[in-house]
Amino acid sequence: MNILLDTCTFLWIIQEPEKISLPCKIAFEEPSNSVFISSVTSWEITLKHSIGKLPLPTSPRMFIQEAITEHGITTLALAFDVVFHLQGLPPLHKNPFDRMLICQAIENGLTILTPDEHIHQYPVKTLW
Repeated sequence: MNILLDTCTFLWIIQEPEKISLPCKIAFEEPSNSVFISSVTSWEITLKHSIGKLPLPTSPRMFIQEAITEHGITTLALAFDVVFHLQGLPPLHKNPFDRMLICQAIENGLTILTPDEHIHQYPVKTLW
């Protein structure tokens, strides 16, 4: 399985692993699965940290880089064509970061690990 981590899932894996559901924990730790973090997630984390809504022990850059190295997570850039999936998404959720993750998952055939019920309503594979 190819997995895309929602921002909250990524943060919980690193800082509060007890919040992760058992199916997600199993999928994340399964060696045959590929796990990705989007550049969209790094954008969201950096933005929230810069406005004081997300305290981190280090800078967002260091925090994310150390986490992806420690956990063997692969980075996924937001490709130009991915954005065009937005026009086909129903207006169920206004969070632009989540909508971009959904577009990336659709484009790349990824399963999003997320507890977000809004994301589960979209035509994308999810797991929680």
